[in-house]
Amino acid sequence: MENIRLRGHHLICLHFFQGKGYHPEFIENLAHLLKRARDGDTIEVYSGPDDVCKQCPYLRNRKCSFSDNAEAEIQDMDTTALELLQITTHTLLHWNHLQEKVPGIFKKWADKYCRSCSWKTVCTVSDAHNNLFNKSR
Repeated sequence: MENIRLRGHHLICLHFFQGKGYHPEFIENLAHLLKRARDGDTIEVYSGPDDVCKQCPYLRNRKCSFSDNAEAEIQDMDTTALELLQITTHTLLHWNHLQEKVPGIFKKWADKYCRSCSWKTVCTVSDAHNNLFNKSR
């Protein structure tokens, strides 16, 4: 089976996926990718639209059209995620490696992105998110 391709911010944000708040096809794709990751499939750190983006209704011409500045914002998030996680594109890793790293970088991530995120209401129903968020205060 092929590696799961994930861009920078998905390496962090997928930890808080609850199966809500998105389009049905997008939810199904996310659930499938997350199951594969949790089952041990190899993740390839990717640059640009990844396996999550494939089913996103806002993907147009390989760019995010969610808002006027979405593509630049996502690229900034991807860069920051890779810096915080201390990994580079094309790195191969497993979900358990990310699960170990995310708690240590979450405060910086949350301070920069979570408060103003358009998808915040989706993540804040996640116990994992709330536990990390409360610990980082």
